[in-house]
Amino acid sequence: MKKIIKMRQMTNYQKGIIRKVTARGEMGRRIREMGLVPDTPIQIQGRAPLYDPVAVKVRDYTLTLRNNEADQILVEVDILDEKQ
Repeated sequence: MKKIIKMRQMTNYQKGIIRKVTARGEMGRRIREMGLVPDTPIQIQGRAPLYDPVAVKVRDYTLTLRNNEADQILVEVDILDEKQ
């Protein structure tokens, strides 16, 4: 089952596809310039001890985002059906 969640809510090593970037203005431009645009596959690589920032693998590189930036990115992820 597929579900759209904020990037911040993803768990370590979870994969997904960016579906929307809600940030506008300077933050939105900065996020898009890093290659975080719709239909881009990503994978969470890990988090700092206090869960901020989050490391994200995008294409062939890894970048880090603050939680307030990760909140602006909506990602489609696979959710395991609890009935299985």
